[in-house]
This record gives sequence, C-alpha cells and structure tokens, in this order.
Amino acid sequence: MIASVRGSVRHIGLDRVVVEVGGVGMLLHTTPATASALHLGQETLLATTLVVREDSLTLYAFTSDDERDIFEQVQTVSGVGPRIALAMLSVLAPDRLRAAVTSADLTTLTKVPGIGRKGAERIVLELRDKLGMPSAGAGATTAVPAVGAAWRDQVAEALVGLGYSAKQADDAVSRAADAVPSGADVSAMLRAALRELGR
Repeated sequence: MIASVRGSVRHIGLDRVVVEVGGVGMLLHTTPATASALHLGQETLLATTLVVREDSLTLYAFTSDDERDIFEQVQTVSGVGPRIALAMLSVLAPDRLRAAVTSADLTTLTKVPGIGRKGAERIVLELRDKLGMPSAGAGATTAVPAVGAAWRDQVAEALVGLGYSAKQADDAVSRAADAVPSGADVSAMLRAALRELGR
C-alpha cells in the first residue's frame, strides 16, 4: 500500500490533484476541500490509500491520516465503495461523519449522493462501534474561499463526477449560489449544491 505521497503540486482539479514524486506525476483523487487547500508548485505531504481493482490502480489522497482512516473504514460496509466513501468525506467533515454515525443521524447521512435510508441504516449498524475519535495529530483542512465565478465550474464538475447530469449540476449550482454566503469556500458550495439535489 502507498500510505503517503510527498512532492510538488503540478495540477489541481476540483476532486483530483497531480503531485510530482521523483519525476513521476501521481494522479490523486481527493475531496474538494483537500484540493482547494493546495497551491500549484507547493511542496505537499498527503496521506494516501491505494484501491486495487481488476482493471485499475487508483490513489486517493487526504490532508490527514484521520480522513484516510475513515475513508478506508466506511468501505468495510457492504455496498460502499471508494466513490461513495469519497462523497461522504466531500459532504461531511470527519468529525461530523463520525457524529452522524454514532448518533444514528440518518438525515445527515442521506445527504450524501448514493446513500439512501437503507444504506444509511446499514452504515450506522456496521460502523457505530468502530468509528472512534481521531488519533493525536490528525489535522483539519484549511478552507480556501471560493473566488469569483470559478467555483461554479468546479462544483458542477464535481457533481457530474458524482453521477449527476450536467443539467442537474448546473441547476443545483445556481440554487446553491443564492443559499451560500459570499466568501464561503468551495467545499461549502459543494455541500449546498448537494443539499439542493437532495430536495
């Protein structure tokens, strides 16, 4: 397993980054909050996990070991793969996700695209006693404000990546723009758009 990646940031997308390690550009799938906290040319250290499938090797990256550990833990639930696990961390911060599972807050869990009521109940049942408090030194992501209208394209791209149609994504982004205060970060914009899609 590849547990971490250190290198210079070469590309930043909404839900992926490229980090150059030893002359090789590593494509890392990540949450919008993690991607927005990085800067081109910056040296970074990201906690990673490698997901091996029959036809692919995919690296997922996180700003903390805690995020990575939760990502791996939620995939132990039947029906939850890396895509839904990443969506969970895109919508809910690790502490909020942990609180939702331990308190059986199904309403919060069903805000995640791809998780219905039965899926949320299964997550609570299987993880309630397994999701502990974060280990010491697990850091939080620093939010970066959304600037201008560029966030609209990023959020729409992320929604399409999560399986929504381009029209659904554009409509949700337009509604979210009115619901979120100016100066909010991109991940707050994404959460607002996901809430709009959940209505």
